[in-house]
Amino acid sequence: MTATPPTFLDVDGSRIAVRHAAGAAPGIVWLGGYKSDMLGTKAETLSAWAASEGRAFLRHDYSGHGESGGAFADGTISTWLSQSLAVFRNFARGNQILVGSSMGAWIALRMVQELRKAGDASVVGLVLLAPAPDFTAELIEPVLTKAQKRDLAKKGFFAEPSDYSQEPYIYTRALIEDGRDNRVMTGPIDTHCPVHILQGLVDADVPSSHALKLVSLLPADDVTLSLIPDGDHRLSRPQDLDMLVRSVSDMAKRG
Repeated sequence: MTATPPTFLDVDGSRIAVRHAAGAAPGIVWLGGYKSDMLGTKAETLSAWAASEGRAFLRHDYSGHGESGGAFADGTISTWLSQSLAVFRNFARGNQILVGSSMGAWIALRMVQELRKAGDASVVGLVLLAPAPDFTAELIEPVLTKAQKRDLAKKGFFAEPSDYSQEPYIYTRALIEDGRDNRVMTGPIDTHCPVHILQGLVDADVPSSHALKLVSLLPADDVTLSLIPDGDHRLSRPQDLDMLVRSVSDMAKRG
């Protein structure tokens, strides 16, 4: 099945690809991971579910990802956050649930902070899959090798083989430095809404200890943590997708 062409939104000179289906609130907003695009299995599964429910569904590609313009290596958390907020403000109507995968969970948590700061209380729930907030400071910087540090200093980036693509992952000095300015796990995180976290216990990219640390910083009475014993980082098996849909559906009923 061929995807319908996206709409494009200009954000600070970047052509951001957006797909938006109108429908009932609370709407669902998908926020993908690092080097992921909005036509991945999880996003497509949620899109089909939202359509079957007549529920609004919004997704986009960050610059340098998927169908959006711009170079991947030019992206930072601040850049992708700004684009996500622009898409949200242009297309989302009424209450919304943010569904963030991996880096998308970091973007979701920062979006809530920025929206609240601006007096916007429309985010009524968060569903976070294999959440990787602060991954640059918490998961990358502590284990940098001498060679990687040298590459960052001299070239401004280092490359790592990817388990998910033939192309390597590129981590830039700008991404890492900007990541420090966007950290959310430095103290209590007040989301002002319920949070459901799905975390695989055999996730090779984001350890379950990271999800547990995140839970410890969230208001406990509003947080559900579902640990998937044989789940990996992708959480894209049929049973994982069923759990994702159930989690989002339950959150929508609360919203």
